[in-house]
Amino acid sequence: MPQDLQKEALLELAHYIMPFGKYQGHYLTELPEYYLVWFRRKGFPKGKLGALLAATMEIKENGLEDMIRRIRKEFPK
Repeated sequence: MPQDLQKEALLELAHYIMPFGKYQGHYLTELPEYYLVWFRRKGFPKGKLGALLAATMEIKENGLEDMIRRIRKEFPK
């Protein structure tokens, strides 16, 4: 993935809001890990949301939440 697309993807992920469910209105990266694990077991939704939820799971598993918070703070929407 070209670097510009990577930046855009990280910016989008940093500002993406959960559109439905118990955590509607929360940033994806602030969802509890157990909720993401549940999604992974059941199957992430198709499309952009599913890809972003899977990426969020990877970020949490690798302890990179602070990086996303920093991106959100330094590059407000």
